[in-house]
Amino acid sequence: MIQETLQAFSALEQFDLYYRTLCAVLFNFAQSGHPGGSISSGKIVSSLLFGGMKYNFMNPEQPEADLLVYAAGHKALGLYAMWAARDEMIRVGSPELLPENFSRRLRLEDLLGFRRNPTQNTPLFNQFSVKALDGHPTPLTPFVKIATGASGVGVPMAFGLAFGALKYYDPNAPIVNVLEGEGGMTPGIVQEALAAAASANLWNVVLHVDWNNASIDSDCVCREGKKRGDYVQWDPVKLLRVHGWKVFFVPEDADWAQITTAQQDAVTHSQKKRQPSAIVYRTEKGRKYGISGRKSHGAGHKFCSPEYYAALEEFEKTFQVQFPHSDGKGLTPVEKEQLNWDTLLIFRQVADEHPELSHFVSNKVAESATLLQQTNRKPWQIGTTSLESLYHSNGTIEATEIPPSLKLKPGTKTTLRGELGNTLAYLNKRLDGPIVVGAADLLDSTSVSLINEGFPNGFFNAVTNPDSQLVAVGGICEYALGAFMAGLSAYGHHIGVTASYAAFIAALEHVPARLHCIGQQARFKYSGEAYRTFIMVCGHAGLLTGEDGPTHADPQALQLLQENFPPGMLITLTPWDPQELWPLTVAGLKARPAMLAPFVTRPAEVVLDREKLGLPPATAAISGIYQFRVANPQKEPYHGSIIIQGSAVAYEFLTYVLPRMDENGYRMNVYYVSSLELFNLLPLEEQQRILSEARQLEVMGISDFTMPTLYRLVTSQFGRSHSLCAGDFYPGSGSASMVLQEMGLDGPSLLSAIQQYVLDREVSKQF
Repeated sequence: MIQETLQAFSALEQFDLYYRTLCAVLFNFAQSGHPGGSISSGKIVSSLLFGGMKYNFMNPEQPEADLLVYAAGHKALGLYAMWAARDEMIRVGSPELLPENFSRRLRLEDLLGFRRNPTQNTPLFNQFSVKALDGHPTPLTPFVKIATGASGVGVPMAFGLAFGALKYYDPNAPIVNVLEGEGGMTPGIVQEALAAAASANLWNVVLHVDWNNASIDSDCVCREGKKRGDYVQWDPVKLLRVHGWKVFFVPEDADWAQITTAQQDAVTHSQKKRQPSAIVYRTEKGRKYGISGRKSHGAGHKFCSPEYYAALEEFEKTFQVQFPHSDGKGLTPVEKEQLNWDTLLIFRQVADEHPELSHFVSNKVAESATLLQQTNRKPWQIGTTSLESLYHSNGTIEATEIPPSLKLKPGTKTTLRGELGNTLAYLNKRLDGPIVVGAADLLDSTSVSLINEGFPNGFFNAVTNPDSQLVAVGGICEYALGAFMAGLSAYGHHIGVTASYAAFIAALEHVPARLHCIGQQARFKYSGEAYRTFIMVCGHAGLLTGEDGPTHADPQALQLLQENFPPGMLITLTPWDPQELWPLTVAGLKARPAMLAPFVTRPAEVVLDREKLGLPPATAAISGIYQFRVANPQKEPYHGSIIIQGSAVAYEFLTYVLPRMDENGYRMNVYYVSSLELFNLLPLEEQQRILSEARQLEVMGISDFTMPTLYRLVTSQFGRSHSLCAGDFYPGSGSASMVLQEMGLDGPSLLSAIQQYVLDREVSKQF
């Protein structure tokens, strides 16, 4: 047994040399990337992959497998080197383990695509069908579930994945190993996530901290002993303990026994004590590379320099090989690619000539699959209904069929936020709990607490309250909350919901939303599966929150999201009528966006009688744009077109303006925008039928939000100059009616502007 252990440690040391040298080569031919942190984390990762992680190399998508998440996305160079080195060893040692589909592998050949664009057109790139490997990890790479790299976001997203695994598989949940550095722990979002994981007892998280104490600008990021840190005055061990984590420490220059023992002990502790664990490894950034510390963070040796070749010498001497040499001058892209491949072929040669190393890796990978099978992980009772029953409901859940319990009686009062909460609560009960919600200390205020009806009260805790659908992420922490719920949604069995003031959440969750969308785009390209939706509830939206003043009643929030993502990625909803929440929410979910962002207001509104007002039913909202009034431009008199977006101005228009327009005989086309993205998803012919180009040229806009949110629809300078929006200045505080009056969006102001538009249109004769 002792002899086998020593042989294993010797093989791991050889593999680490193989890996470190591959990192040096990767940087050399890309001349970008992060070699230092990739190298310093190598022993951490190889010990995990070949020392107890439960995963199936043949099936990267096996849902119950343990995960390794590179929250430190800048270590992508290392991820690719590690994946390719593992694949190369298996090619020799156990080729039967290799997935038949190349997309499920990351081969040595694919390293030719590091930081290359998919449009690369060099001979070998095409010949080998090389993957274009992004500068930071995305799910285009097998075993990668989320996109990481934006400062701090990877940690809470990884914790969200762990939460999803815990919700679905507890009490035998997969372990989610999260790799981060001390520099990546300095953002506040990480500390918010650490607090959340401990408070919820996310025991299936093991955080691996590569503490090399070097970042881009500093060689002393953290305090260490009596030496003050440049950035923070904690060290990772103390920081984690403050937040309630069990911490294991591995000192610098630790041997393999210390590393593997710490990793085994962390998992054992987590499973027994139901507490998240962390291992802090004191490492050297750029170990044995020739450049260490901060200078190796985002830079390395110059292309084909003597220093670069010096970094390869240990590998050459150990394995008795010789890399091809070049001074690198004057090489064409084709010649450079060939030199890159000739260099990579030396690694293939070593794998072929050292079967003992290849077989060690292959055997350990095979053992991982066996260990996974032995866990016999199965879903447990809460939240296990497939979301496919929502997306393919065979007519039982349809946007056009409002459930009887959600139908509203005209004349009653309710809120947009409340009806959104009721809609999601209905879906959650119907689907047995796949919707999980968190808010920035605003669960009741934004009405998303309704989603937990029928489930245990209080916040989720893996030990004391595992059935709750409410999760707390650090308190008033929209940023971490968004990343956490994006990770939960990305895991694939739940829809994460976040809620706060639109003024805050649209901005603070923009980065997590973007990374989630990038990850879902990559995942679609990788597997062809539909996007996994994360819901951002933009509550207390717009001017109706006027008593809170300009810091909270922000009309610009919609502008940050609407049409600000690739088509189909993010859908905003802008209902005016509480009756529109069911059809819009269900239609939005069935469109399968990566993000759904409903904008809902705070005050209670009277449910208007749509039939009495001559309006189409609430289900008309699912087209994204529908008409309050229809007029034929070919019949006189014809007075033009109006397009409206926003609950506040819609109520002002319908209750004050429309009766007076009817009295005065105005014949106008009046449109409402319930979701510009749903409208954009319609076939072009249908879009033109609803709102033709001719109408877009003549229409004036009225919006609770800013003018840019109507640019897609109000296309003429004439129409824009007559439009009324809320973004000309920041409003003062006061009741909703006073703020609308201040902004010129109250009923009398709207009527006056429409009258002026009609007059000017007749005078101009442009339309």
